[in-house]
Amino acid sequence: MKNYIIFDLEWNQSSEGKENSIEHMPFEIIELGAVKMDANLQMVSEFHRLIAPQVYTELHYKISEVTHMDMLELRRKGGLFTEVIREFVEWCGEDYMFCTWGSMDLTELQRNMEYYHIEIPFARPLYYYDVQKLYALVRGNIREKTSLDKAVEELAIQQDRPFHRALDDAFYTGKVLQHMDFRVWEPYVSMDYYWVPGRKEEEIYLEFPTYSKYVSRTFPDKEAALRDKTVNDLVCHKCRRMLRKKVRWFSLNQRLYFSLGVCPQHGYVRGKIRMKKAENGEFYVVKTMRLVDEEGAEGVFLKREELREKRHIRSDIKKVKKK
Repeated sequence: MKNYIIFDLEWNQSSEGKENSIEHMPFEIIELGAVKMDANLQMVSEFHRLIAPQVYTELHYKISEVTHMDMLELRRKGGLFTEVIREFVEWCGEDYMFCTWGSMDLTELQRNMEYYHIEIPFARPLYYYDVQKLYALVRGNIREKTSLDKAVEELAIQQDRPFHRALDDAFYTGKVLQHMDFRVWEPYVSMDYYWVPGRKEEEIYLEFPTYSKYVSRTFPDKEAALRDKTVNDLVCHKCRRMLRKKVRWFSLNQRLYFSLGVCPQHGYVRGKIRMKKAENGEFYVVKTMRLVDEEGAEGVFLKREELREKRHIRSDIKKVKKK
């Protein structure tokens, strides 16, 4: 029977700034905490380890302020990452699903594993539950990223532990999960993007009750991604009908792209593309397609007009400079 592994990480970073970080290893894990919940979302076990830093050996002042840890404690009580992750994987067991607060922890866990040349045993693609996202769905505003301590306060969960330590934050994340009707939100899995498809045959299509998601393979550049037919297609997630675009794909910032189509049966369908950079430096696309009402459709038109206005302004500036 499947268990749920709710885990949290604390990590250190270069005290000399981002420019002095190691490539593909911006954060070094210094604490791992987790709770195991059974199929009925009852907590049955805990895991907690400190990790002695080997990469960033000076504790960043912000990390020290938030976690109240110091380097002496980490060196005295911390184990080697290679040993801790082996214990953690064994503790997780065979049949489980990861749950985190936010989308960073699984990515950084795998980055640290790659750095130490540890074989990653997790499934590809790696699905998990982002409890922060589920909580936003419960509250009816997917764009709002509520902090864990605020969610705990809003749900009137007893606060008998501190925040910003790995085991305690994992515990509170589990408590938030217990306070929502999980069976309603269970279909809304997230995918970790540390691994992304490298070939057409590996591309991912996910269907949710209110939208669909497509994750493309990697492309050498953004232009190649945007030329791909599957990336360009706009489909109604309810009936899978290929739609003619009322508004073609456009972007205000080269990272987010929007499109709008009309399904004769289900109405307006808004497409949104997020252009992302993979670990190998190539680009991939995460495309969502969802039904929207007239207000949502109007929002796409307004964004397009904003783009046109910016282009007019840039054109006018160029004309003035030429005079």
